[in-house]
Amino acid sequence: MSETTRRKRAEMLGEASRRVDEFCAANDMHAPILMAPMAGACPPALAAAVAQAGGMGGCGALLMDPVAIALWAAEFRAASDGPFQMNLWVPDPAPRRDAEHERAVAGFLEGWGPRPTELSADLPVSFADQCEALIEARPAAMSSIMGLFPPDVVDRMKARGIRWFATATTVAEALQAEAAGADAIIAQGSEAGGHRGAFDADRANAQMCGLMALVPAVRDAVSVPVIATGGIADARGVVAALALGASAVQIGTAFLRGPEAAIVPAWADAIGRAQPEDTTTTTAFSGRLGRSLRTDYIAATEGADAIAPLPYPLQRSATGPMRALGATENDLARIQAWAGQSARLARNAPAGEIVRSIWAEARAALAQ
Repeated sequence: MSETTRRKRAEMLGEASRRVDEFCAANDMHAPILMAPMAGACPPALAAAVAQAGGMGGCGALLMDPVAIALWAAEFRAASDGPFQMNLWVPDPAPRRDAEHERAVAGFLEGWGPRPTELSADLPVSFADQCEALIEARPAAMSSIMGLFPPDVVDRMKARGIRWFATATTVAEALQAEAAGADAIIAQGSEAGGHRGAFDADRANAQMCGLMALVPAVRDAVSVPVIATGGIADARGVVAALALGASAVQIGTAFLRGPEAAIVPAWADAIGRAQPEDTTTTTAFSGRLGRSLRTDYIAATEGADAIAPLPYPLQRSATGPMRALGATENDLARIQAWAGQSARLARNAPAGEIVRSIWAEARAALAQ
């Protein structure tokens, strides 16, 4: 390695370390690792374990009412004095209803579980009430996905000392979030498991940016810290993301095989076997695009004669009976088996051990 190359490498790693130190100091963290707020797979025990190891816990509050939000925060604080984020989806416009289409989807789903009956176009709790509950819970950060928090919510959260981490899947979304007052941008690459955070559901598939391209582009476009998420499951991914300009990383799938996550065994086992090409993006579970393990159910929805899924949240309502049966019977084909493209790197180990080992290895690489 030439002296010039060595010097440039040292400067790049030194700058990455500086960004990490500043982000961790500002957010009461010792390791720049955030737990992805995975709705339905974010028990307080998992989030607390991540925070106790020096990272930031996470809660996906999409389907939680104010009582459940307060209870989650209390259980977390009983187990950890570390920081946590709570996440909400910004609501989509009301979907257009089509009775004939809904009957066709219900008939198809009857082959996979109980036939769905009454479909709901509404979530069980209001977004305004959830925002109020999150502000009262006072997490270290409130994170948004699928859009931006309203200005009055931003003003109130910041008055309580709560930071806003806004998820963006494109540079244009990141710029909108920064202009609206976001304190950090969560740059979500297309490798990420679970739902895509695209502001416009109709463009989610067309705007699939990989993390290696997205992070430096967002970093060059905004002045606030960037948190990289999508396909990061070991120290190599952390070092790469930090070298590309991130100040921290957000990890989801890598925690799902551990004991604290307590997900359905068939899902956890399949994650450990999955190669990148064994995941796919689909709207077949909720009507919103997300990355899942490729299962028999998804294959059936992709056939030439397959019926198109309903818009969100009607499809989520329609698949509810099937997903519940899958969880009860430990049947992967009927489970909403979200997984990122680095799923095979997920270890069956306690979350705290995962955080400590990943960051120790990454920190050693940055120090070289």
